[in-house]
Amino acid sequence: MTRSVALAVDLGASGGRVVSGAFDGRLLELEEIHRFDNGPVSLAGELVWDLVRLWQEVVAGLRKAGARHGAAVKTVGVDTWGVDFSFLGADGALLANPVCYRDSRTRGMLAAAEAVVPRPEIFAATGLQFMEINSLYQLLAMQERNSSVLAAADRLLMIPDIFHWLLSGQAANEHTNASTSQCYDPRARDWAAGLLDRLGLPRRVFGPLVEPGTSLGGLRAEVVAETGLAGVAVVVPGTHDTASAVAAVPAPEPPSPRPDWCYVSLGTWALVGAELDRPLVTPECLARNFTNEGGIGGTTRLLKNVCGLWLVQQCRVSWQRAGKDWTWEQLTALAAEAPSLGTLVDPNHPSLVAPPDMPEAIRTLASESGEPVP
Repeated sequence: MTRSVALAVDLGASGGRVVSGAFDGRLLELEEIHRFDNGPVSLAGELVWDLVRLWQEVVAGLRKAGARHGAAVKTVGVDTWGVDFSFLGADGALLANPVCYRDSRTRGMLAAAEAVVPRPEIFAATGLQFMEINSLYQLLAMQERNSSVLAAADRLLMIPDIFHWLLSGQAANEHTNASTSQCYDPRARDWAAGLLDRLGLPRRVFGPLVEPGTSLGGLRAEVVAETGLAGVAVVVPGTHDTASAVAAVPAPEPPSPRPDWCYVSLGTWALVGAELDRPLVTPECLARNFTNEGGIGGTTRLLKNVCGLWLVQQCRVSWQRAGKDWTWEQLTALAAEAPSLGTLVDPNHPSLVAPPDMPEAIRTLASESGEPVP
């Protein structure tokens, strides 16, 4: 078999990378081509993602991959975190930088939604965990503020959909990331149209959904010119990063109603759950605030989102601002040398969602809760 290379663009809330997977019919060889930092940026009173810089980094990684693998590169696809989005206008222009889910605009929106549609009915329609960061509450916040962006919007694109559009020129909504929005019905495997109507959200912006493995065609001519990657197809993976991670779990048993294995997928968030062959939208799941998210091959990821490495990521940002540019390896070594369990704090406390100085926020929370101040 001729050697074939697929490129994966993997974007997380704290960093991104471009990875090549070379397959010769027998052996799969993975190589990290390019790595870069990411993080939300405060801009004109909003916390946004720096889309232009991320795009520049993606192009730089693809250019390196072209130089490394040449004509062997056949496909490229992007996965990212969930819930965040932006819009295309009727003329096909991107209308705004995507706002970060940690922006304060969603405060109080969960209660506002439940005043219109009771919580059990929202859960029955979406099967999703209730968190104010969800796309549903971001959209309601825009609606409450009479957002000019929402008024002009023609098509909603989740973050990986935006990058696939930048690569190919084709607008497509992929299932696994759409399923994180709380605007999606996991049993119908389509947008939750009835819920959207009841909340007064514009159904026109929600486009047709595509499955992982769908080809969107070739790269835009300008991307080919910048990267040298001629003849490469843009193929959507499971675009929610956890969907792709869970698909790689080497479990011998396939998904079932009662699986005998579970997973912890650790990044900025920790996702703890199991892979089922169908959604589990039950009163018990609602009571425990579990979530049903779409998996690859039509599976369901029944899981709980809990705080992951967000605290240490933001501590590192604060230390970098103070001139202490420690690497992850150095921080790991320092942590190993430090005494264990000196101070206990709740990593899900509201004060730690998006503080300007994470170490100071942790010290304040420790003091207020009677713990030793680190």
